[in-house]
Amino acid sequence: MEAGNHTEVSEFLLLGLSEDPEQQPLLLGVFLSMYLITVLGNLLIILAVSSDPHLHTPMYFFLSNLSLADICFTSTTVPKMLVNIQTQRKAISYIECFISCIFLIIFAGMDGFLLTVMAYDRYVAICHPLHYTVIINPRPCVLLVLLCWFIIFWASLLHILLMRRLTFCAGTKIPHFFCELAQLLKAACSDTLINNIVLYVATALLGVFPLAGILLSYSQIPSLMRLSSAGGKYKAFSTCRSHLCSVSSFSGTSLGVYLSSAVTHSSPQNSVASMMYTVVTPMLNPFIYSPRNKDVKAALRRLFSQGALCLKWVTYVSTNRTS
Repeated sequence: MEAGNHTEVSEFLLLGLSEDPEQQPLLLGVFLSMYLITVLGNLLIILAVSSDPHLHTPMYFFLSNLSLADICFTSTTVPKMLVNIQTQRKAISYIECFISCIFLIIFAGMDGFLLTVMAYDRYVAICHPLHYTVIINPRPCVLLVLLCWFIIFWASLLHILLMRRLTFCAGTKIPHFFCELAQLLKAACSDTLINNIVLYVATALLGVFPLAGILLSYSQIPSLMRLSSAGGKYKAFSTCRSHLCSVSSFSGTSLGVYLSSAVTHSSPQNSVASMMYTVVTPMLNPFIYSPRNKDVKAALRRLFSQGALCLKWVTYVSTNRTS
């Protein structure tokens, strides 16, 4: 493409999941409901963990950080899509698109890192229970989470600095409902070889390797379970089950999207797969980790009881003031 066709782009066009006008109200209702469930569910987990001293342990510290990352992760994509559906506008500014892309990379990377750390935590708890408090204690946990934030921040900054060198044509259309990095690279009018190399190296380092670490951690557990009693096997399995569900739904779809984008053009299937790891998995995580966890359920009951007492007190005070 000649240089004359390159212009200073001020905005992109997000085509969304569907261009059918009749489907827009349905999409608006579905995604608004999913977003509210995601925020409320993950916020309840954060409040339960922070308010209950019994949950001030490394496992729940990682879980509350995962819930925070999920809220932020979903908030980088869904609100803009809801606004575009409501206003019937598909435009997103150049700066807004790049900022959302930065945060998307950061929070997606944090999800992957936290799931890896949680897998290691479960491995130590099951295979080395006597040394758990020595290996997994509060100070290393905080430092580990900070290190994850540091690594993913610089990785996202590298992507954005490389994106700044690209040029885009006027009226660039992104066949997606958010500014996904792989789709932005496909929409660029200049050479993206270096960007693609960095993208797939980063996907391997920040996606494949953490997933390999998770699988390695859990591969060590069956050898211990053969030596355990039936009760010990059930407890170990129930401890890992919820985490494995979250890992499979997040890592499977996210890695599939980024690796398949190397050989295929954008398709509705890619958008649906992206929806799975950006919207569905963060929404399901509170349901995955809470229902079968007695500690979390007890903390939520205490939280609701405290909330009910506060509501009664506020009602009582407001009634006395008006009378």
